[in-house]
Amino acid sequence: TLTAPAPFADETSCQCQAPHEKLTIAQARLGTPVDRPVRVYADGIFDLFHSGHARALMQAKTLFPNSYLLVGVCSDDLTHKFKGFTVMNETERYEALRHCRYVDEVIRDAPWTLTPEFLEKHKIDFVAHDDIPYSSAGSDDVYKHIKEAGMFVPTQRTEGISTSDIITRIVRDYDVYARRNLQRGYTAKELNVSFINEKKYRFQNQVDKMKEKVKNVEEKSKEFVYKVEEKSHDLIQKWEEKSREFIGNFLELFGPDGAWKQMFQERSGRMLQAFSPRQSPNSSPTQGRSPSRSPSPPWVFNKASPPSSPKAASASLSSMSEGDEDEK
Repeated sequence: TLTAPAPFADETSCQCQAPHEKLTIAQARLGTPVDRPVRVYADGIFDLFHSGHARALMQAKTLFPNSYLLVGVCSDDLTHKFKGFTVMNETERYEALRHCRYVDEVIRDAPWTLTPEFLEKHKIDFVAHDDIPYSSAGSDDVYKHIKEAGMFVPTQRTEGISTSDIITRIVRDYDVYARRNLQRGYTAKELNVSFINEKKYRFQNQVDKMKEKVKNVEEKSKEFVYKVEEKSHDLIQKWEEKSREFIGNFLELFGPDGAWKQMFQERSGRMLQAFSPRQSPNSSPTQGRSPSRSPSPPWVFNKASPPSSPKAASASLSSMSEGDEDEK
């Protein structure tokens, strides 16, 4: 397991201690002597290091059963002179290569065209690169002499990814990235943005924030409405259940055959018995008397003129006694 970045070539001695004997590709594919691996060299700019670079280095590392991969990276001066301006500086590109799992050693300030002296210095057996002719520095193919010497081993390019593609995306979406970096705290001077464009980008950022807030409010409103509908449905269902229970209890108490009617009838019967007079027994002596004449009890006074004094009361009693005598 790799636990450290690959070393730089100028900071370590060559690991190949035995005399360097030239190998053919056929010999390398069959296996190498036990005293050393096959030393494979791959070079490039490696700006904006991406998966296409890593896959090319993986192929170079696995060309032979036992290999040691050296990667040469060109400096900024050489790259700007022959290819153009880079996004990453040379130090960043060196460090990106050191942390690739397939790289065993990094050669800084690599030459643009490989010379026999360079190949001998680093004891390089083979050079790995894609087979497309690479025209540069006044040559139709900078690897032509390597191919003629039988030291070139081709690798396959990864379609759909390249440094130029990434830069094209950045240029195409420049406004988006400029607005994002302004929002993250970068100044207009650092982004090389004019005063007018800075104000425009900041205004667009504010508009986007407002849109995001409105979107969040709409989502929260929809969620609130959904919760209210759900709760209202539950409340209506509970209200229906309670209303059925209430109506049932009401009918059980106040319905045609309810408990309240029976209780009212019982209480009405008791009240009628309490207020209605009792019938006289059949053996009462008053039944023999004439129904037309029923003497009034002596204690019943005349309702029209009640006695106003004891003397009047005695006079009325004497008159009542005389009347009884006349009837007899």
